[in-house]
Amino acid sequence: MEYRCHGAPNVLRTGKNRADHTLAESSLQELKNLQVLLEIIRTLRSPAGCPWDIRQTRADMAKYLLDEACEVIDAIDGGSADALKEELGDLLFQILFLAVMAEERGEFTLSDVMAAIGEKMIRRHPHVFGGRTVRDVAEVKANWQAIKRDIENKGSSGGLLNGIPRSLPALIRAQKMAEAAATVGFDWDRTDAVMLKVEEELSELRVALQEGRRQRIREELGDLLFTLVNLCRFQNVDADEALRQANRKFAARFACVERKLAAAGKTPEQASLAEMDALWDECKVNEG
Repeated sequence: MEYRCHGAPNVLRTGKNRADHTLAESSLQELKNLQVLLEIIRTLRSPAGCPWDIRQTRADMAKYLLDEACEVIDAIDGGSADALKEELGDLLFQILFLAVMAEERGEFTLSDVMAAIGEKMIRRHPHVFGGRTVRDVAEVKANWQAIKRDIENKGSSGGLLNGIPRSLPALIRAQKMAEAAATVGFDWDRTDAVMLKVEEELSELRVALQEGRRQRIREELGDLLFTLVNLCRFQNVDADEALRQANRKFAARFACVERKLAAAGKTPEQASLAEMDALWDECKVNEG
């Protein structure tokens, strides 16, 4: 693959061999499909279009965007390629819809969006598109944060954490904040130190529970959760994915308990805790 002088990949070269020709045809078809989607949205938003689509606002689209992103994650967890294809399409449609809305207001176009993200990705990967070398993934992340801070001036006015969206789910935002702070040396030096902090926060939570002060209990629970997120980070575990996996495991085991109760002619409401615990253990044993 060749690269233009500014670093962008030239994926539309044709005539050299059959592979180049096939790649060019595929790229052109992608562009056509993208144009069709844009025209569908423009038609829906036109005066003769759909009343529902016409009245949508950016605030409306923000909610749909979050919903569709979560459905993409569910499709990834489910492992179905067909489901993932469908949900990616729904998410793409929301993104294009927002771009068309901006186009209507004369703010920017989809072409502007694609050009800007292309330039950003090239700028943030100097070890791929430039002459910089890196030793490992940690250095890649450190360079990424440095480029954001020093070249793009993101976070300079409000601090290092300023560029991390407040609307992120709390668990994801906690890990991103901790990762960002670690790039400037604000971090523990080993896992054992994090474990000591976990034990410290757990001890403080026990005191709060004994005192029965709701505000302090909430605060100490938050501190413990944040420390556990850092423990995940030290073990190269994505905290959100770890919790989602635990959620899936709990849901599967509880569904198993419900099935076993139903086979016995009972509902969870009719069963004792001891009975459900015993069935839970049976389901756990049979997972493998």
